[in-house]
Parts: sequence; structure tokens; C-alpha cells
Amino acid sequence: MTISHLLEDYAALATASPVSLTDVSLEEERLEAFEKGYQAGWDDSVKAQIDDARRVSSDLAQNLHELSFTYQEASSGILKSMTPLLRQMVDTVLPRMAHETLGTRVVEMLDELVSHHATPSVEIVAAPTNVVAIEQMVTADLPMAVTVKGEPSLADGQVYIRVGETEREIDVSEVLAEIDRSINGFIEENQKEIA
Repeated sequence: MTISHLLEDYAALATASPVSLTDVSLEEERLEAFEKGYQAGWDDSVKAQIDDARRVSSDLAQNLHELSFTYQEASSGILKSMTPLLRQMVDTVLPRMAHETLGTRVVEMLDELVSHHATPSVEIVAAPTNVVAIEQMVTADLPMAVTVKGEPSLADGQVYIRVGETEREIDVSEVLAEIDRSINGFIEENQKEIA
């Protein structure tokens, strides 16, 4: 028994017509092969560039997300640490400062009002607890006679100034309440944005 049935038979090829290549057809084959190779290289380059752009874009988006998250954490931490300080300022420091500067504010408002009247008559009505401080400031700084009265119905820090027919009000407690509302609104709004 032979193994010829396992081997390939090349006898049929010997009778086939030979392939002839001329210089022109050979050059055309080379040119076609070059074009196919060039196109394949170009396609690979474009694909690599698109893949790089996607990767860079994805990395950038991830970094921006992480940066945003870090900013939110930092903002939240700062707000949490500042909240007690802001509340203490509104509750302790600002009321004391407002009451200490009440006389100065009255004098500033009087200067403004007096400049618009020829011979003003000045009357200041204040809470009894503020009368002494206002009298000291007003009598020391103004050239005209000023009447300062205490009115028990007024709250501490509440003052009415009458110059001629014009009347103005200073209400320290209302100013402090507005500051308190503003700070509370700021804190609540920032907590919503962070959450």
C-alpha cells in the first residue's frame, strides 16, 4: 500500500497555461499593491486618531467630573466650618457693633437732613436705653440745638429723627434681622447646591 493518496497531485498544474507578466502589467500590479497598502495605512492612522481622541475626551470628562466632585466637597466643608462663625457674628458681634455705632449713624443722618433745611428744628426720639449715648454724640458734634427724648414704646436700637417736616427712622433690630435672613438664605441655598 502506498501513501500517494495522502499527497497532493501537481500533474494537473503542468498542463495549465503559463502566466505571463509584461513590464506594464507588472508595474500596474505594483501600483495597485502600493495603493492598497497606502489606503490600509491611512485607514489605520485615522482609526488610531479617532481612538486617541475618544480616549482623551473620556479622560478629560472623568477628570472634570472628579474636579467638580472635589470642588463640591471643598465648598461643602468650607460652608460647614463657616456656618457657626457666621451665626455667632450675627448673634453676638453685629448687635454689639450696631448699638455701639448707633450714635454715629444718628449724627450722619442728621448732617444729611440738616443740609437740606435753612433753620432746622431737630428732634430725636429713641428707646430710653439709647438716649444717653445719642445725647453725648449729638451735643458734641452739632452746632444747633437738638432735643432728644426717650420713648418707652420703641425697641432698643430704634430711633426717629425729625428735622422740620422730614422724619427718618433707624431700626438696628430690623437691619440685624435682615442680615440674619440673608445669611440663613445664603447657607440654605449653598447647601441645596452642594446636595
